[in-house]
Amino acid sequence: MNWDIVKGKWKQLQGSVQEKWGELTNDDLDQIDGNKDQLAGKLQEKYGWTKEKAESEIDDHFRDQG
Repeated sequence: MNWDIVKGKWKQLQGSVQEKWGELTNDDLDQIDGNKDQLAGKLQEKYGWTKEKAESEIDDHFRDQG
């Protein structure tokens, strides 16, 4: 899924994001507000992943959403 589409549909996609990555809080999701870099940063912070791992997880998740 194109990231511009993700950003535009962020409110609708928050449920699937929180289901996939349960460590993210509603406040985290509101703060991220569809920004891929911020989502990657929060995943790194919450799960201890590298930037590359976080970006790979994000790409895989949103590819499946399309």
